[in-house]
Amino acid sequence: MSLNQHVTEIMLALGLEDRMVGTAYLDDAIHPDLKDAYEKVPVLAEQYPSQENILAAKPDFIYGGWESAFQNEAAGSREELEKFGIASYLHESSNIKNPQLEDVFQDIKNIGKIFREEEAAETLTSEIQSKVQEIQQNIPKQEVTKKVFVYDSGDSAPLTAGQNFLNTLIEIGGAENIFGNLNKGWATVSWEEVAEAAPDEIIIIDYGDTSVEDKKTFLKNHSVMKELKAVKEEQFTIIPLSEASEGIRAPEALEKIVDGIY
Repeated sequence: MSLNQHVTEIMLALGLEDRMVGTAYLDDAIHPDLKDAYEKVPVLAEQYPSQENILAAKPDFIYGGWESAFQNEAAGSREELEKFGIASYLHESSNIKNPQLEDVFQDIKNIGKIFREEEAAETLTSEIQSKVQEIQQNIPKQEVTKKVFVYDSGDSAPLTAGQNFLNTLIEIGGAENIFGNLNKGWATVSWEEVAEAAPDEIIIIDYGDTSVEDKKTFLKNHSVMKELKAVKEEQFTIIPLSEASEGIRAPEALEKIVDGIY
């Protein structure tokens, strides 16, 4: 059983849909290349299923993307699941500070080893690495490093990317996350700090009930943000949450970041 979209997509990309008794919690649409495989897997809940529903599906292994998958309101603790005879794996690269591509690859290879699909895992990570390198080779050289602000959410104060996977992708793209020095993955900052850093590009994370258009409108009407050149010129790059996560979509996210910046 997989809980969270980015780990579900890893399972499907490894061809493991026939080994899955259930899945749950999409952030947005499943990757189009994996849609047929996804439709073969029972969807247990829109978000996290209850432990009762999880036990009814009789999994012997649960793959969680975020720590929240193993909270009491969801599957329950990994120790508790073990007492039910259910093994578990928490996607490590999503739960550490400053994850690198190699950390994501290690997770994929670990899942490949667990399911005895090492060759498929090696092929998948090699394909992702090749696509990333190809995008990097086409980045134009810059005399001054471009600066990027990641806007996740927030009205009175923005939630933004510190040292998380988006920060890594921005750096791979030859740019600078203006809050990349923050010693945490996600952080709340002030609008004044954003304005002072004067970003060249704004990445908007697309998820949840607030639409991208609403976020753009908010920025364009905000007393501080509306004065920024990046906002006036609508230098916005849209990244779905599924692409900002530590899964198979790093090349797609990187390509959008590079296209937006350069």
